[in-house]
Amino acid sequence: MSAGITVDLRSATPPYEQIRSQISSLVAVGALPPESRLPTVRSLAADLGIAAGTVARAYKELEAAGIVESRRRGGTFIASVPGGAGHGSPGAIPSEVTAAVERYVEAGRKAGLSDGLLLDLVRARLGTERTDEH
Repeated sequence: MSAGITVDLRSATPPYEQIRSQISSLVAVGALPPESRLPTVRSLAADLGIAAGTVARAYKELEAAGIVESRRRGGTFIASVPGGAGHGSPGAIPSEVTAAVERYVEAGRKAGLSDGLLLDLVRARLGTERTDEH
């Protein structure tokens, strides 16, 4: 599982947010189905070469959002209904949106853009949309 999670320490995005975002995305696209067990905080921290507190913060925020649930002495699992009421659950994302994202990533990589820059472009556009809507 940790092979799918990466942390760019040079990014302006804090490492805990990078972890939180990547796990949320994996859940949203169904790569981490409900009841999947996440690595322990220490294990993921060791794999990523970061402090355990960083992973713990990401897990805490994911739990607060209803995406994961911690089970005493049992570990951390993807919630049965991630995010509650279907938010972020597999199938909740329309196929045309998933296809558009795939095209965007493919075009960006063909143009030689980094993943960080692709994310920054999306964030900037979302910020612009949010401002335009209000």
